[in-house]
Amino acid sequence: MHGLDERKLKILQAIIQNYLDTGEPVGSRTISKLTDLNLSSATIRNEMSDLEDMGYIFQPHTSAGRIPTDKGYRLYVDMLLMEKNTELENMKGILIEKADRLESLLQQVARLLAVNTNYTTMVTTPQYKKKVKFIQLTEIDEDQLLAVLVFEGNIVKNKILKTSVSLTKETILKLNIVLNTFLQGLDLSAINLPIITKMKEQAGEYRELVNDILEAIMQAVTEDDDFEIYTSGTTNILRYPELSDANKASELLYTLEEKEMLSELIHHRMENDKNRGIQVYIGEETPIESMKDCAVVTATYEIDEGVYGKVGIIGPKRMDYEKVVTTLQTLMAQLDDIFKNKT
Repeated sequence: MHGLDERKLKILQAIIQNYLDTGEPVGSRTISKLTDLNLSSATIRNEMSDLEDMGYIFQPHTSAGRIPTDKGYRLYVDMLLMEKNTELENMKGILIEKADRLESLLQQVARLLAVNTNYTTMVTTPQYKKKVKFIQLTEIDEDQLLAVLVFEGNIVKNKILKTSVSLTKETILKLNIVLNTFLQGLDLSAINLPIITKMKEQAGEYRELVNDILEAIMQAVTEDDDFEIYTSGTTNILRYPELSDANKASELLYTLEEKEMLSELIHHRMENDKNRGIQVYIGEETPIESMKDCAVVTATYEIDEGVYGKVGIIGPKRMDYEKVVTTLQTLMAQLDDIFKNKT
């Protein structure tokens, strides 16, 4: 790269990294201690002289060490960016390789985030907007119906219904028309008493069956709702003095382990956040008492239209917000690319 062999690159990197840390000119003896090149001070001085001739470093005054030039900084930054791009590609490769199932992918995401940020991380399994796309009732036998429920995002749920009377094809067709007329395009949370009353009126003598169908629809949705929250790096909170108090840490660890309150927080945020981008909740903005001294940064990933989940990072209020936001932005881009390529 730029005419530099591996040895010169390592020496240049060592000079720049040490200068960034100390602000002092860097000498050959310091370089010999910082690198694994096992070179004498004389050899390092010769290499530094070459780097100076090439314009990457300079000597501010006689008998002083060297400091980087603008050209040296530019090479250092270019190399750094190249390394980061490689890391991102490797991360994407790891995610794809280890994600035979979505659950494996999400667990891996939580672990990678915890390692990368040194904070606690959480990732939810995807949820879908329960907006009805289509309902189809089909006769199985004389006293059983199969209800096929299709929701936005092409999520399909099935439920077998028992009937007290035998239904004709014309009656089943009528029920399908009633169900789809009132429920198509409607979120299940919006089904209210006036809607149910009108549906029963349209169903006539089969109004009780309509009620049973609605109950079965709700049951089919809730019993198959396997919402999970994967966490990683829970003990990372102990790194920060303001969170490591015995009582505070115990309550926070319990919250992260039990996940029930986290689930309430995530569901509340998922339903109410109009902005599906990155959100930051600091201290009192978090409804969970044990997290009042924390900051929570979340981002939304989307597998398909209307099918989405949350990724969150939990840390002290003095967390490195810039790093966390940048990390989440990068991760969202990687997940978006993975989901598009896997579908």
